Amino acid sequence: MYQNRDALALGTLAVLGAVFILLILLAFWAWPKYKVYKLELDGIAALKEAEWSKQILIEEAKAREQASLMQAKAKVTLAEAEGKAKLVKAKAEGAADIERAKAAAEANRIIGESLKDNEQYLRYVWIKGLQDGKGERIYIPTEAGLPILEAGKAGK
Repeated sequence: MYQNRDALALGTLAVLGAVFILLILLAFWAWPKYKVYKLELDGIAALKEAEWSKQILIEEAKAREQASLMQAKAKVTLAEAEGKAKLVKAKAEGAADIERAKAAAEANRIIGESLKDNEQYLRYVWIKGLQDGKGERIYIPTEAGLPILEAGKAGK
């Protein structure tokens, strides 16, 4: 009985040893193949990562280009708006100048008409102006068109 048991134990041990050796041989055969497979997968992953990085860079460049185009269009639009505003302002100022000139012309016409037949009032204003003078010299033209110089100094 003990022999049978010993033989069984010895047989089991031999089978286990053979399986262990077989596993070691299998590992020596599979390990290089696994390394090649792993390197291939790593290469594929690196290639995919490089492709995605390239796509990201392309999209960022497109976005920058689009942003710069939009900024340029905005600057052009702003410049056009400023130009139109300046044109409108210039036209408004011109119209205001025309209206002021018309008003001044109308005022001059009214004053001119009121002074046409009013010689005595004009003489009065002229004399009043002479009295209010502060030592100014007055040159009166003669018949030859030459003034009499310092005919009499005011204030002497």
